[in-house]
This record gives sequence, C-alpha cells and structure tokens, in this order.
Amino acid sequence: MPEARATARAVVVGSGIGGLTAAVALSRRGWHVTVLERAASLEPVGAGIGLAPNSQRALDVIGLGDEIRDLAAWQGAGGMRNPAGRWLARTDAAAAAERFGGPLVLVHRATLVDRLARRLPEGAVRTGCPGELADPGVAGGRRARVTTPDGEIEADLVIGADGIHSALRRSLFPRHPGPAYSGFTTWRLVVPAPDAPFAPHETWGPGSLWGTQPLKDGRIYAYAAATAPAGAAAGDQKAELLRRFGQWHDPIPAVIAAADPAEVLRNDVHHILEPLPAFHRGRTALVGDAAHAMAPTLGQGGNQAIEDAIVLAHHAPPTGDLGTGLTSYSAERLPRTMAVVRKSARVARLMALSGTPAVAVRETLMSAVSRLGPGLVLRTFDGIADWRPPQRTYAAGAQDVHEEQPAARR
Repeated sequence: MPEARATARAVVVGSGIGGLTAAVALSRRGWHVTVLERAASLEPVGAGIGLAPNSQRALDVIGLGDEIRDLAAWQGAGGMRNPAGRWLARTDAAAAAERFGGPLVLVHRATLVDRLARRLPEGAVRTGCPGELADPGVAGGRRARVTTPDGEIEADLVIGADGIHSALRRSLFPRHPGPAYSGFTTWRLVVPAPDAPFAPHETWGPGSLWGTQPLKDGRIYAYAAATAPAGAAAGDQKAELLRRFGQWHDPIPAVIAAADPAEVLRNDVHHILEPLPAFHRGRTALVGDAAHAMAPTLGQGGNQAIEDAIVLAHHAPPTGDLGTGLTSYSAERLPRTMAVVRKSARVARLMALSGTPAVAVRETLMSAVSRLGPGLVLRTFDGIADWRPPQRTYAAGAQDVHEEQPAARR
C-alpha cells in the first residue's frame, strides 16, 4: 500500500560525505530529511578527497557535478615513482579523462561538505545530536525509531551513514564480524605548494607509499601509507613522516617540512572483507563505510559512498513500496561495492610488499606495463570510473541529460 507523502520523513545518522549526499538526494525526491551529527559542527575529519568521474556523474543528479568539475586542478602528466625518483609508470590526466568521461578532481573535504550542506533546507542538520537506532522498523509496517538526546524520532526511512565503526550496522547485523585491520596506517595533510614545480605522483617504496597532488586553490594535498601495527598512532606524526619519507625524492621532504604538526592526520585503515547479508533491514539502510569500508588504495571510499546515496534515493521514492525499493538498493550496490573492496585489498597487498626481491619485481612489472601504454595502467579503473547513475543527470551538456541511464554493474 503506498505510503502517504505527509509521513515521508527520513533521518540520516552521520553527516559525512555519504550521509549529506543521501540527505540532499532524498530531499530533492520529496522527503522531509533530518541529519543527526554527533560532532559539534560539520567540520569534516580529513584532508583531501579525489572525486573520480563515477562520483561526479552521481553528483550531476543533484546538480553539483559541474561545480565540482570546476575545481579540477590541471594535472598534466604524472605517474608512479620509486623513492629515488625514478619513474615506474607514466599517466596522463587527459588520457584518463578521455577514457572515463572526465578528470579526477581533488578537493578538500571541507569544500565538498560545504557544497552539500548548502543544498539542504535550513535546520535540516542537527549538530551535537547523536542518534541511536531503537527500532529499524518494518517496510510496509511500523515506522523506524531513532533515539536522540532531545527525544525519539519516528521515521519512514533511516540511513546509517555513521562510518567504519557504525553502531547502526551492529544493530542491524549483530552477528557480522565488522571491519578488520588492513595491516597499514595512513597520513594526510594539506600544505602550501613548494617553490619548485613538480609532476603529480604516487611513489611506492618497501611496504609504503607517498602521494603529492595539487589542489585548485594552489595548495598541495599529500597522503602516505605504510605497514604498521594497529594502534601505533601516538606521538609527533610530522616527525614520523620525516623518519619514514624524509629521504625520498623531491618534493616530498619539502612537503613534510611545510606541514603543521597539529594538522597531520593519521588513521589506521580498517576494511570490511566479509560482505553484509544486505545493505538494509526493515526501513533502515546503510551507505558508505558503514556498509562497505575499503582500503584507500583505489581512492574509491568516498566515491562509492556518493554512488550509494544517489542509488538509494533512486530506489526510495517518498511514496511507493519502500521494501521493494530497499531490496533493489541492496541488490544493486552490494556486489558492486564488494568488488571494489576486494580490488582495493589486492592493491593494498601489492603495496605492502617489503622484501628487496619482491619490490624489485613489482617495479619491473610496473615499468613494463607502463611501456605498453597508458591504457593498461588505466584499465585498473575500468568498471569503476565509467559507472553511470540510474537516474537522469542534469549537468549541462551531459550526454544522458534527456534519458534514463542504467547503472553499470561490472
């Protein structure tokens, strides 16, 4: 039986990128949306995020894609290097854009969060207000219930966007083992550009990597990863970066030197290798890391969260059969995201190689693949970056502006 529009209330728990994208997409479909955020403000934890063409097309659905594309920094030629500076593989931003329909856009997370939040009705986001799932509800039956410090909220739809250690996921699937430590830790920082120009690069060393990429505003987004025991993130992280990467090729030492120690972020990486039974139960659905946390080695964590949000809104109209819609959401998203989780884990294992012979073989293979052409390097993202949303998109000049496009399920 159709659910009345007057009762079409959605509650999103978590105001990260996936949660805010879901809130905007649902609001545009006619839902009354409330976002609950535990933190006192919307200032995001993190530095930069790379938005690939797949998530840009998803953002087209809510009218944000072109704004994001305008933030693209010209990247030109770049590629992968070893710590001494030797190029192992060359990539070309233009070739990637031609293959996948657009460039990779690096933005500060705060920029993306701000652009999303501005598209929500005033008062939709409640900060300093954690939400706990009291009842996931029954599709076609009783409404879901979320407990907050201000009282209980009944909702026709609840979205769990509460991150890797999601309390909503544990409520829905208490027997699932949850995330596991991946074996490595990461650092992220944003600094002023060094004086000397450089080509964007990702540098792989024994059990470690470093990336240096430009932002449109002239700053540099840098990231690093290394195998390490879990829970070893205490102490001066700028000093730790200097110890691990200070002897690597330019501009890495200068980038580290420019960092404010208080703004170097370090996080152990956890991922969910065992799939959930579904991404929903009752009237409650999961998006982003809450559903499928993955290693950052393909840069797809935030991109897949954006995809989730747009596909969820597509399958959850404010009137209609919510049960069928959420079942379709799980069926569409679970196999795709878990394929990306597994692929990210394989790249992480390749990065974790640390023995001299293994690293030498890895460098030889990278160089050989690069010599055979950029298409082989870019093929890693086939079936990922070429995804299209199931809805119409509204970007000016988009090829699919007047017709429905099936989501890629490769």
